[in-house]
Amino acid sequence: MKNLVTLRPALLCVALLSAFNAPAAFAWNTLDGAAPIVIGHRGASGYLPEHTLASYALAIEQGAHFIEPDLVLTKDGHLIARHEPILDGTTNVSSVFDTSRKSTRLLDGVSTTAYFADTFTLAEIKMLRAIQPRADRDQSFNGLYEIPTLDEVITLAQSKGVGIYPELKHSVYMNAQAANNGFAANYFEDKLVSTLHAAYGNSAAAPVFIQSFEVSNLQYLNGKTDIRLVQLMDAWDVNADGSMDLTVPPYDRPFDFAEAGDPRTFGDLLTAAGLDFIAGYADGIGPWKPYLLKTVADGVERTGDGVIDARDRLVEGSTGIVEAAHERGLLVHTWTFRDDSIGYQLGYGTPEEEYAAFYALGVDGVFSDHPDTALAALAAVPEPETWAMLLAGLGLIGAAARRRA
Repeated sequence: MKNLVTLRPALLCVALLSAFNAPAAFAWNTLDGAAPIVIGHRGASGYLPEHTLASYALAIEQGAHFIEPDLVLTKDGHLIARHEPILDGTTNVSSVFDTSRKSTRLLDGVSTTAYFADTFTLAEIKMLRAIQPRADRDQSFNGLYEIPTLDEVITLAQSKGVGIYPELKHSVYMNAQAANNGFAANYFEDKLVSTLHAAYGNSAAAPVFIQSFEVSNLQYLNGKTDIRLVQLMDAWDVNADGSMDLTVPPYDRPFDFAEAGDPRTFGDLLTAAGLDFIAGYADGIGPWKPYLLKTVADGVERTGDGVIDARDRLVEGSTGIVEAAHERGLLVHTWTFRDDSIGYQLGYGTPEEEYAAFYALGVDGVFSDHPDTALAALAAVPEPETWAMLLAGLGLIGAAARRRA
C-alpha cells in the first residue's frame, strides 16, 4: 500500500478503473474466502511470559481466534506448555533446583547441557515459575505464573470459546526420552490425540490444529485423527537476494529427515512436488514468513529514518507459495509477527503495514506475539467489496510492472 504513491498516476488510474470493472469476488484472498485467523503465539507473549495461562488469557482478551501451546513431556508422561524441552531460559528452574539436575543430551543432533523437562515430574514442574526470555521485554511479571499443562490450556480455551493450536516439539527426541521413562513408542503423539479427542472429539471441524516441524509424526497422526494437521517449515536466515539460507542444521530440514538420511530440505517441501507430498497427509503448511513474500536487501533507505535495516528491503512480491498451496487445498498459516522485532520486519516500516501485505497475499492465518496489533491491522482492511476490487487493481499493477521490467 505505501508504495502506490510511487507509481505513475496514469497507471494507477487505469488499475483502479479496471478494479471497479472487475467481476464480484470473495472478500478475502484466502483458501476459503474467510478472514484470516490470528493465533496468539505462545499466548500474548509480547506482553507476558510465554506459555502461561495469563499469557493465553491476554491473547484471548485481545481477540485472538486461537492460542498456541508448544508441547513437551514431563518424566511422568504429562504434556506441558513449553517452547522447548529445555527449561533454562523460560523458567526459574536454576533457582529452584541445583545443577545436579542438569544433563547433556543430543537435541536434534546438537549436544546441549540444560535442565530438561523430561527429567522432572509434573509435581516438580509445578514448583517452577515462568520468566520472560527476551531481555528487551517487560521483566516485571517474572516469577508470577506456573507452567500449565495441556489440560489446563484446553479448559481455558473452551471456557472462552477459542481454538487451540498445539505444536509437538522435537518428536524424535521426546519419544526417545519417553521410551527411556517406560512409555510406549509414539507416546508423545498418542497422548496428544487421546487428550484432544476427549476434549473435542475426532473431527476436522474441531477448533484445533496440530503442527510440527517434523514429518513422520504428522504422517502417523494422519492415521490416528481427523483433527487438522499443519506442516511447519523453518530456515536459518534470509539471504540478501531474498533466498532462504538452509545451510545450518537443524534449521535446514525436518530432523526426522536428517535421522533417516532424507536429503530434502524445508525449501524442497515448498516446491510443487513437496506440496503434493504434504497434501497427502496434512491440511496446511506453516512456513516462516520470508518464504512467502520475497524481499531484497538492495542498500536503499526507504523508511526515512536515515538508517538502513531490514525494514528498508525492497519488496518484490509473492514467491507463489501461497497460491501453489491453495491450488492443492492447503491452508497457509505463517509466523512470527512481532511489534518489537525490526530485524525480521522485512520490507515494511511498521507492523501494521507488514500485516496488511500478508493479509493481501492471501495467508489463512498469522502467528503473532502481539495479537492486538494483528487484530487491529485486520480490522483496518477495507470493506469486503473494496478489498476485492483493490486486490484486482493491485494484480493489474503488478502485471504492468513486470511488463516494464
